[in-house]
Amino acid sequence: MTLSHSMLAIEISAPGGPDVLTPASVPVPVPGHGQIVIRVAWAGVNRPDALQRAGAYAPPPSASPLPGLECSGTVVEVGPGVTRWQIGDQVCALLPGGGYAEYVATPGAHALPIPKGLSLREAACLPETCFTVWSNVVMRGGLRAGERFLVHGGTSGIGTTAIQIARALGARVFATAGSDEKCEVCRSLGAEGAINYRTEDYVAVLKAQGGANLILDMVGGPYIERNIKALADDGRLVQIAFLQGPKVTLNLAEVMTRRLTLTGSTLRPQSDLAKARIARAVEAEVWPMIERGAVKVVMDSEHALADAAAAHWRIESGGHVGKIVLRVAG
Repeated sequence: MTLSHSMLAIEISAPGGPDVLTPASVPVPVPGHGQIVIRVAWAGVNRPDALQRAGAYAPPPSASPLPGLECSGTVVEVGPGVTRWQIGDQVCALLPGGGYAEYVATPGAHALPIPKGLSLREAACLPETCFTVWSNVVMRGGLRAGERFLVHGGTSGIGTTAIQIARALGARVFATAGSDEKCEVCRSLGAEGAINYRTEDYVAVLKAQGGANLILDMVGGPYIERNIKALADDGRLVQIAFLQGPKVTLNLAEVMTRRLTLTGSTLRPQSDLAKARIARAVEAEVWPMIERGAVKVVMDSEHALADAAAAHWRIESGGHVGKIVLRVAG
């Protein structure tokens, strides 16, 4: 099909707060080898978008400078080398950037079909969180049935997804959250234990259970030392962000004597091939969980594309439960 030459997008006018997100007219992307162009229906809003907006998370050199790491929509162009997708297919996709726009290009291998029974609005919430959780909790963290799993920020997009996937895998799930109401949400999603970090000590709670076999953390800072204390012998700590900073002083003797593993990853800088492998695993393992109802999308709010700043104020307030999305053509 013939596309217009320009589109509405949200640019970052300068590093700063949510108000630097500015509507602009920019060129429609052209698909390269192995890429598809998606007419965006809905775009997910994630903390890495806010970090990029603030100037703390630069996109890879080959990526769009526009924010937005996931979307749902309709394939409107197919680049050379793409065999799975055709014009008119509805997909959701992990993006290298550029999701806050009417059209976006992404490798075809990073797109997935819409799970049966889900709307495009719900599907836009899946790629970034499902790729992140599966690759870190299962592929990197090696979570197994029966193990004790702790996720911090249990009502975030990552947290609500991690609770449900871990529960579907047969793990014993524990989560931290910042209020009794949010703890109740964690329990409703399958957490055996929900810990209000403002009034309870998660280290003591996990130690009473024998320690966590695996912890997924995005807080960092003082949590790192406390996480080590909360781990069982041979436990694993997987770090995916540092909301309270990456630099701490640690006595690593405990890591050695208790045979602990400290690891972590970021998704966006990984190679296209690595992300394609994660996509295949997510489609094979997580999509069936979604289609049988074991994993549900937890939605917080939606905002129009032109109101992206309001979406960023919402995510930075810390009051959200689940995912925030932008309505582009949904």
